[in-house]
Amino acid sequence: MADPKGFLTTPREEWPRRPVGERVRDWDEVYVPGALLPVVSRQADRCMDCGVPFCHQACPLGNLIPEWNDLVSREDWRAAAERLHATNNFPEFTGRLCPAPCEAGCVLAINQPAVTIKNVECAIADRAWEEGFAPPAPPERLSGRTVAVIGSGPAGLAAAQQLTRAGHTVAVYERDDRIGGLMRYGIPEFKMEKRHLERRIEQMRAEGTKFRTSTTVGRDVDAAELRSRYDAVVIATGATAWRELAVPGRGLAGVHQAMEYLPLANRVCEGDLESSPLSAAGRNVVIVGGGDTGADCLGTAVREGAASVTQLDIYGRPGDERDEEADPWPTYPKLYRMSAAHEEARELRMGPAADAGEGGGGDVRVFAASTLRFSGDGEGRVCALRLVEVDAGRRAVAGTERTLPADLVLLALGFSGPDPGDGLVAQLGVELEGRGTVARDGGFGTNVRGVFAAGDAARGQSLIVWAIAEGRAVAAAVDRYLAGGVSRLPVPIGPDDRPMRV
Repeated sequence: MADPKGFLTTPREEWPRRPVGERVRDWDEVYVPGALLPVVSRQADRCMDCGVPFCHQACPLGNLIPEWNDLVSREDWRAAAERLHATNNFPEFTGRLCPAPCEAGCVLAINQPAVTIKNVECAIADRAWEEGFAPPAPPERLSGRTVAVIGSGPAGLAAAQQLTRAGHTVAVYERDDRIGGLMRYGIPEFKMEKRHLERRIEQMRAEGTKFRTSTTVGRDVDAAELRSRYDAVVIATGATAWRELAVPGRGLAGVHQAMEYLPLANRVCEGDLESSPLSAAGRNVVIVGGGDTGADCLGTAVREGAASVTQLDIYGRPGDERDEEADPWPTYPKLYRMSAAHEEARELRMGPAADAGEGGGGDVRVFAASTLRFSGDGEGRVCALRLVEVDAGRRAVAGTERTLPADLVLLALGFSGPDPGDGLVAQLGVELEGRGTVARDGGFGTNVRGVFAAGDAARGQSLIVWAIAEGRAVAAAVDRYLAGGVSRLPVPIGPDDRPMRV
């Protein structure tokens, strides 16, 4: 513990964001470049090095947070990077994309703002790359065993890196033309610039991992035939089956899934397209869904020059403070949060005239709102959305129906499991749970010998830290299977572990 009084003398300070008027004119990350390092050493001093660090339990990776906080406060960046990478393959991803359940579990958060763990993590990861503290770590010898990993999201990449470093020959199969899964085409550039992803991919290539892009297992390659070619297979395709909204007018042109919209904007940033065919420019946009994917759509629509944007959330507006009965410490609380995208839309007054300033100081979100139907313009295109307010039981409140202008509607309702139409599940013969996810045993194995499942494909839609933890854990399971029951790889979670909740 570097400063025993740090938590008493130093207030919480976060990585500052660039001015809204500046950042919405580009696709760069929203934070002020170079402004993090002066902040994190002071913030690391606030860590109390608790006797029972609940931040460990709140993070499925089991990150050694007090240890690297202490090292950062002493500016021992090399040692901090070693402790951080001991539990997390990709801290530069989680330091930008994770909602930080570790901070909710910070003991200081019982009665004060938590330590800025996420910012410290990101600073260590970035410094590690700058100083060369993250070199490739190829295995000393090869096992002669082969593994196919299907999917290159965080779970698949974590599994592949762990297994490669253990000496197995690993090939990652990805259906898109570039590696990264949702991190590539689902996460907007302003949340994580893809150069961070490219660095890790090059590191993994240097370690020996092979990548096969533009290959959909189940269509381009028969899954059963793939299983026969490899000693083990890991299904890490993610939860790609999106949830639908079965209301009148769903078939109108202009109503799209979020994951039809976001990849096109990312392809513009990649240089594949001059402009998105689903661009929000000049359009009245309504986003149905109040989660992170909806916020990603919001920030993207703002940068594309939407005329107005409204985000509908079926849940009521959360409180500003933790509800100690519903979400007691150290669980992750439901709070009213203002993401960078929400901040941008509010400051730019992006809500339609009927909603600007309504109940939230210009917040473009409408809480406790349910979509009733879409209306068309007579030529088959959507032009309006009819909604109604709902109570806590999602029952319509009489007399609250109203109409929003909408010529682009984006459905951000989450995902249920692997896409059943790609042939992978049927060809391998793996069983599914009732909710559509891949069924597995206590060792991450499916009903098919040598076939394992990890990440959202088996767990269901979750956070990036859970995906990486699943990838690390399934790698240990595969290593045990290939090595006859023994593995030295870490097992951060079991397949049935879940976040702390009441």
